[in-house]
Amino acid sequence: MDFLQRLARMLDRPQFPWKSLIVGFSIGQYVFESYLSLRQYKVLQQKKPPKTLEGEVSQDVFDKSQAYGRAKAKYGFVSSLYGQVQNLVVIYGDVLPKLWALSGVWLARYAPAGFTGEITQTLIFFFTFNVITTVLSLPTSIYSTFVLEEKFGFNKQTPKLFITDLLKGQALMVVFGAPLLSAFLAIIQKSGNSFFYYLWLFGIGVQMFTITIYPIVILPLFNKLSPLEEGSLKTGVEKLAANLNFPLKELYVIDGSKRSAHSNAYFYGLPWKKHIVIYDTLIEKSETEEVVAVLSHELGHWSLSHTTKLFGIAQFHMFYIFALFSVFINNRSLYQSFGFHKEFPIIIGFILFSDALSPMDTVVKLLMNVLSRKFEFEADAFAVSLGFSTELARSLIKLQIQNLSTMDADWLYASYHYSHPILPERLGALSWHGGKQADSKKDDNDKAVKAGDREL
Repeated sequence: MDFLQRLARMLDRPQFPWKSLIVGFSIGQYVFESYLSLRQYKVLQQKKPPKTLEGEVSQDVFDKSQAYGRAKAKYGFVSSLYGQVQNLVVIYGDVLPKLWALSGVWLARYAPAGFTGEITQTLIFFFTFNVITTVLSLPTSIYSTFVLEEKFGFNKQTPKLFITDLLKGQALMVVFGAPLLSAFLAIIQKSGNSFFYYLWLFGIGVQMFTITIYPIVILPLFNKLSPLEEGSLKTGVEKLAANLNFPLKELYVIDGSKRSAHSNAYFYGLPWKKHIVIYDTLIEKSETEEVVAVLSHELGHWSLSHTTKLFGIAQFHMFYIFALFSVFINNRSLYQSFGFHKEFPIIIGFILFSDALSPMDTVVKLLMNVLSRKFEFEADAFAVSLGFSTELARSLIKLQIQNLSTMDADWLYASYHYSHPILPERLGALSWHGGKQADSKKDDNDKAVKAGDREL
């Protein structure tokens, strides 16, 4: 505690160039990530698949995958530049102090007498800023959904569904965001310099609440969950869960095809009551044994305590974030660098603190990806130990083809961005020696199944 207070006094130095420092961090990260993307773009220009995949994918599939990867990379170059320009406009245009002052004017002019103070003004500021950023993100979001994904056959959304989802998201932001943000500010206001202990406990409570309420209240607003029908798949999954003593409560199918051809499977729930969710697209495009193999990988994460370990790491990360925030929350030089000379709102302090912490977050992201890739190899090995080596390899190859996922990656780009190993690495670890070539022309009606490059 004394250390944090001494650090706070040391960092609160008049005329310290916080704005220049944070802008430098932002531009440095943008340049570094652009450099990585350029390295990856060179890989996406290769004409032949990695040797591990030469017998598994046709040249036609590989060419389409490369074209899709290049299209996403070009989109990434434009969208990241667009985001960087927005960030610089916000900083050098003094958008934050102007919007905070405007929120105060609206509060004084329109709010009832009982609704005054920093918390109410913060809510007005936060939701106004959120609406602005949402509107600014629409061009890139619309292009990604209705142009890029549409071109490669992945988009399933209609404009009506896109708008409906957007409005539902904003409504949820108000319904859940307002009380959570109010509680966040109230804890800091009332608990003094040790607020980060209470904020950390509050954060843990919010996570547990979210785990409980998300599938019951939030998920049904966007997707339909249906019990998995009786049959060989349900029997196979229930047998797998029973053999592993996995506390399976219910098996669901989710209508992922409603929005895209995205394919995945996951589990959720409290430690003593778990639910497994399988995307309808995964069931449609895979054999029963392959779906069970994918789930054996997912349950491997549970059996090997990966989910518990990651949850524990997340709690430590959240604690150190809040503890470091206590160092910056009263840093007057930080506020003044960004145009706040008379008022020092907590929410502004947290935003600026997050920007100042970006270099450390980059390191944390890199280390977490290293750990995540290690866990993925271990979960694959777990599936192999259950006798699913061939089925898992076939499923991974099939999903790679259906997804047009990237077949290869620059090592530095993958180390920084990927939480999962690339397919050739996973097949190598599985000691896969297939050779049957998959051809995208096998079924002209077989639509591509979109998935994130680093899923499953």
